[in-house]
Amino acid sequence: MMRRTLPRLLACLVLFVGLGASATSSAQTVLRGATIHTGTGETLEQGAVVVGADGTIEDVGSSDLDIPPEAEIVDLDGGVVTPGLIDAHTKLGLVGIWAVSKTRDHNRGGGPIRAAFRTADAFNPQNAAIPITRTGGVTSAITTPGGGLVQGQSAWVNLADPDFGYGGVVDAPTAMHISYGPGGPGPIRSRGGRMETLRELYDDAEFYRNHEDDYDENRSRDLAASRLDLEALIETFGELPVVFEVHKANDIRSVLELADEYGLDPIVAGGAEAWMVADELAERDVPVIVNPMKNLPTQFQTLGARRDSAAILEEAGVPVVLSTFDTHNVRRLRQLAGNAIRAGLSREAALAAVTRRPAEVFGLDAHGTIASGQAANLVVWSDDPFEMSTRVERMYIQGERISLDNRQQALFERYRTLEGRGEPADERISEDDAESSDSK
Repeated sequence: MMRRTLPRLLACLVLFVGLGASATSSAQTVLRGATIHTGTGETLEQGAVVVGADGTIEDVGSSDLDIPPEAEIVDLDGGVVTPGLIDAHTKLGLVGIWAVSKTRDHNRGGGPIRAAFRTADAFNPQNAAIPITRTGGVTSAITTPGGGLVQGQSAWVNLADPDFGYGGVVDAPTAMHISYGPGGPGPIRSRGGRMETLRELYDDAEFYRNHEDDYDENRSRDLAASRLDLEALIETFGELPVVFEVHKANDIRSVLELADEYGLDPIVAGGAEAWMVADELAERDVPVIVNPMKNLPTQFQTLGARRDSAAILEEAGVPVVLSTFDTHNVRRLRQLAGNAIRAGLSREAALAAVTRRPAEVFGLDAHGTIASGQAANLVVWSDDPFEMSTRVERMYIQGERISLDNRQQALFERYRTLEGRGEPADERISEDDAESSDSK
């Protein structure tokens, strides 16, 4: 699925090469003896992956493939290797503590039109939630804006340690985000009002594109948004995909009509009732980002929510992506995939929905699979990644092994054993303290 024009593809390639160059390791690494789920539908028993010094995958195949003599060999003894998981709709790295407003950088504030706002400008690669997220096998995420009708532009990020130079933003902007439905901020609360505003906005964006000189010379009528907002919206005319956060079936049809009218490349996020229009979405090849655990009618927009929506969409031929839509619990992405499997989604489709599919949908084709030339974002699991008892044993981002240490683990180790816990009060005094007391 092509979601970039040639200039954007070249820009992404240059950025990717730069990241790879900064992530070089001293030697090649070979992971062998594992079951390798490539993300393409192919599974290799007792396979091997050769990770190059440039942070990409050089080769993948059986354990007896040619191994470079200088390579570090890691025998995995029956472990499981998958591409690094990708969460396509998060606020990761944008929010420190939700209850503290000064730590929330996902929302520009102001009016309903915030198209020029970029999460790449606000992303914090040192956010404490990122190392915790890695323990769930997540190596990449898309950080999305919030608030307003047109919320702004998201960014694709790698979840590596920024001290090594290859963590942080990989691609920006990744998509434009529009929140559609009733109950919005300010006076635009009805569906009709939101659609009216969007049409006026896109009409003005087209006008600005054709009369930029007149606008700069103050020889044009007033427009519905600022110059930067209009310039950002122009990028969505066939280039930058537009993620519509929308649930109801009739609202999904409305945004698809809007996309057709202005030549937009739509993606549906949320999509509680997307299964009702699965055939229409499949016919238009419109991807849907869903959380399979959001299966209850918690609001009027989600009355049609059901637990097997991902399976229904996949069966109809809709490109399905799974997401937590979360900030501090993105590590649960594999748990959501496991629940989607329980509700009827095939294991192959579930793995693709958190690896290859988001990379394809957002134009980062060098990610999401284990194949020659791909980014070496890899996770080594102790067993089936969709079983909660399974743990991450190793992680590689851009070919570098990433530490799985995090603040939660450090606190656990610090307080797992406390001297005197559970003992009667008179037995908590150490021998030294007792001797000291006796001497007094």
